[in-house]
Amino acid sequence: MDPVIIVGAGPVGLTLALALARQDVPCVVLDEGPGKDEPRLARTVVLREDTTALVERLTGAPLGALGTRWAGWRAMRRKQVTREVSFEDAAGPEGHRNPAPLHIAQHALTGALRTALANEPLVKLAVDSRLDSMEQEPSGVTVHTRGPQGTWWRGSYVVGCDGPRSTVRKLQDIRFPGRTAVERHAVAALRVELPWKGHGLLHRMPPWRTTAPSAGEITGRPLPDGVWRLDWLLPPGKDLVTPELLVTHIRETLAGWCEGTTPPYDLLDTGVHTVHHRLARRWRAGRVFLAGDAAHCLGTLGTHGLDEGLRDADNLAWKLASAWHHGSHEALLDSYQTERRAAVAARLRAADQALPLLRSGGGLRTLVPGSARGHEALLMDGHLGQGVIGAPGTYADSPLAPGELEGEVPVDTPRGAPVADVRVTAEDGSFAQLRDRLGLGALLVVLIAPGTGVWDRKHWATAGIMPRLAAAVTALPYPAELLVAESYPGAAAHSVLLVRPDGHLVTALGGVRPADLYAAAETALGGPAAAQAQAGAGAGAERAGAGSR
Repeated sequence: MDPVIIVGAGPVGLTLALALARQDVPCVVLDEGPGKDEPRLARTVVLREDTTALVERLTGAPLGALGTRWAGWRAMRRKQVTREVSFEDAAGPEGHRNPAPLHIAQHALTGALRTALANEPLVKLAVDSRLDSMEQEPSGVTVHTRGPQGTWWRGSYVVGCDGPRSTVRKLQDIRFPGRTAVERHAVAALRVELPWKGHGLLHRMPPWRTTAPSAGEITGRPLPDGVWRLDWLLPPGKDLVTPELLVTHIRETLAGWCEGTTPPYDLLDTGVHTVHHRLARRWRAGRVFLAGDAAHCLGTLGTHGLDEGLRDADNLAWKLASAWHHGSHEALLDSYQTERRAAVAARLRAADQALPLLRSGGGLRTLVPGSARGHEALLMDGHLGQGVIGAPGTYADSPLAPGELEGEVPVDTPRGAPVADVRVTAEDGSFAQLRDRLGLGALLVVLIAPGTGVWDRKHWATAGIMPRLAAAVTALPYPAELLVAESYPGAAAHSVLLVRPDGHLVTALGGVRPADLYAAAETALGGPAAAQAQAGAGAGAERAGAGSR
C-alpha cells in the first residue's frame, strides 16, 4: 500500500510522521524548506504534560533539558499579587495533580523531532519540495511538488500540516472563516535575572504603564539558561512596533519588576506575535485531512495553539494506521473531524466570549455563572491549559463512544478524557507507565488489581479473573494489550478500563464483562463494519461470550 503523504514539516507534521511510523505505517514528509529551522528564542510553545509525554514517547528523548517546566505561576494586578499557583507540590484543587506545563523554543522542539526522524526508516523527508497540485482518486492520492527536483508522489492519504496558509486546504477548496488579528503582542527574548526564578508571570495594569505607550498586560515566561520571553499586549490597530518602542517596553518593565533599577540584560531576539481565530469548515475531504494550523488558528488569552495541533496528530495517527493496515472504515476516519473540530471549536468559542469582557474590564459572572475567581484567574487558565478557556476537550459525545453499558462503573476520568498516567504491569511482567504503552496501534485493557505489584507474575497471571479477562481481550475485534495496575484514581478493585490508542478512556467496567468489553471496543473502532473487516471477528465474539459463562 502507498505511504501516507504529510505536507508540512513543522512540529505537527513531524509528530504525525513519527506516530504513524511507530504503528508501522510508511510516510513521506514534504518540506518546502531546506530541512532545518532558524533558531528563534522569541518563538516558543507551551505544552501540557500529556502532549509533552507524547513527544518524548515518539522521540525517545526527554524534553526537559530543551525547555523549562515552570515551578509556578503568578498573576499580578498593578502592585498586588492576585493569584499564585505552585507546581512543586503537584497538588491542585480538590487534591488532583497540578502538573507543570513545558515552555520550549519551537526550533528546539522541531529539532528533537527531526533528529528522531533521521533514524526512522519508514519516513522519507523530502526537502525543498513545495506542493502545487493534487489529484484524488478512490484508490489513493497523487500530488506534485515543485523545487530543484520537482516530481509526482503517490500516497494512500494526504494530511495537510502546512500552516494557516495551507496549500492543501486551498487545493481542496475548504473555507477557513474566522477573525484576523484578534490580538497583537510585541515579543522579546532576553537573558536577564528576574526575581521569580522558574516562575511564569501574568502582570495586568502595571503601575508604570502611563510613563510610555506600554501595554496593559505583560507576560513573562522563563526558558533555560536564564532566558525569558516577554510579551506585551498591544493596543488595537496596526501601529508599527519600532525598536525604540520595544526597548522602552523592556527597560521600564525590568525596572518595574526590579525595584526601580533596570538590571543588565542581553536582548537575543524580538518579534511581533499576531493571533488569529479561524476554523476550517471541513477537516476531511475523502483521502485528504487537515491538522494543526491548517485546520485551526487560536492563541488569544494565552491559549496554546500548537498543543492542540499535537492532539490532532495523536488523534489522527491511530485511525489512519487502522485504515492502512486493516482497510478503510469511513466512520472511524470521519470521527477525526467530529472529535477534534468540536474540541477546538469549544475553546475558540470560550475565548471569543471571554475576550471582550476581559479586555474591557467587564463583569465575569455573565460568562461563568456562579464564578467569582476574577479576570486574572481566568486568564491564567488559558496560559496553564486549564478551565473553560485552556483545558483540552474530551470526546464524551464522540460517535466512537459506546452507548449505555450494563457493567459500566464511574472512575475519576470521564468518558472520552485522557487517562491518568499510572504504573502498569505488562503481560511479560515488566513495569511501565501507562502512557508509554500508547500509540502502538492497539487498544489497552487495564485491570485494577491491588497487590499485584508486589507479587510474582506467575502467581497472579493465571489466578482469579485473569484467565477470563485474557480470553476476552484475545477475542476483541482489534489488537489489544492487557495491562494490570495496582490502582487508578476513583476505580474500585477489579475494575477494567478500555483505553483507545491515543490514551482516551472508552469505558470503565465493573469486573470481567466480555460482552460489554467487546461492544465498547467495536464502537470505539467506528461500529460493526470495522469489526467485520478483521479476520475472525465473529468467532471472537463467540469466544468472548463463552468466556463469561
